[in-house]
Amino acid sequence: MRSDRVRSGSIRAVLPFPGGIVPVVVRELDLTIVYEPGEDGGIIASIPEVAGVFSQGQTREEARENVLDALKLMLSPEPRADDDRREREPLHLTIAA
Repeated sequence: MRSDRVRSGSIRAVLPFPGGIVPVVVRELDLTIVYEPGEDGGIIASIPEVAGVFSQGQTREEARENVLDALKLMLSPEPRADDDRREREPLHLTIAA
């Protein structure tokens, strides 16, 4: 798959084509990390565009890293059950920040 550089804060989706030739479909989604002071002196970080994605850290850098980990966890696929017959299509997201 081709990978192009993306401007900061974007997510690039690359959709594979089952016929062997892989066209690149690019859709960008801009997200925002919001930083707020925590009660204990730390920093709370959230991504309001994705419900439930928030974390914290003692520094802005640590809060940023932790909230990106929370985003990755929130977007991770659920384990597939043996009796699950739903059709699935792989989707590769690259976070460029």
